[in-house]
Amino acid sequence: MPIPEDVTGDEIDKDVRQELQSLPKTLAEDVARNLVMVARLLDEDPEGAYGYSRVALRLASRVAAVREAAGFAAYANQKYGEALAEFRAAKRMTGNIDLWPVMADCERGLGRPEKALDMAGAPEVHKLDKAGQVEMRLVAAGARRDMGQLDAAIVTLQSPELAANSVQPWTARLRYAYADALLAAGRQSEAREWFAKAVEADRDGSTDASDRLAELDGVEFVDAMAEDEDDEVQAPASSEASEHEDKHEDKGEGEGDDQGDKD
Repeated sequence: MPIPEDVTGDEIDKDVRQELQSLPKTLAEDVARNLVMVARLLDEDPEGAYGYSRVALRLASRVAAVREAAGFAAYANQKYGEALAEFRAAKRMTGNIDLWPVMADCERGLGRPEKALDMAGAPEVHKLDKAGQVEMRLVAAGARRDMGQLDAAIVTLQSPELAANSVQPWTARLRYAYADALLAAGRQSEAREWFAKAVEADRDGSTDASDRLAELDGVEFVDAMAEDEDDEVQAPASSEASEHEDKHEDKGEGEGDDQGDKD
């Protein structure tokens, strides 16, 4: 797959670069450039990211960072079985448990919420940092919802992190998940309150909390650009109608004249 000339491979994280030092220099550079492309495209073009991840995997399948990147690319494309296999491989290679929450979410994606809940109660969770533990809580709540246990999902999300006034990287998503669960349970006024709190914490627009809040408030957004386009499309149609009417009138007058001549 083509890689832009401005991608050198030096953009990758220093820890990943260190892992790639086990490879021949030229090969390491090729793998690094493909990993950069995976990172660049993961959010906006998941399919493209997946393609580059497969190239990197073919070149260096024994590098944990490559297996992890391949896992995230597969995950972004909802290839949950493949993603889980790659994450497990990366975990075996490094012994790192940071991927535990996303592995559990893969189990959800595969239709195994019970397995995700088992993972949420495993000893590995206690080894996660705060961000990882919050992520695991989100996955567990999602698993509860998958099983139709809305009240349990709500309780799962109730935590010191949810109640905290300070804004952390996970705060907006946690508040959003809580609001969404409340809404699903029919607790609309509480849901509105938490969607508003999610908006306050969502500084980079990682959720659509503002849209959900507006929807609850009955606010309808009008796309001015779309209206302008509709007007442009309708204008010629009106002209054509006028021309058709003029022709019809002309035809009618002609027919009247002919009838008069016949008389």
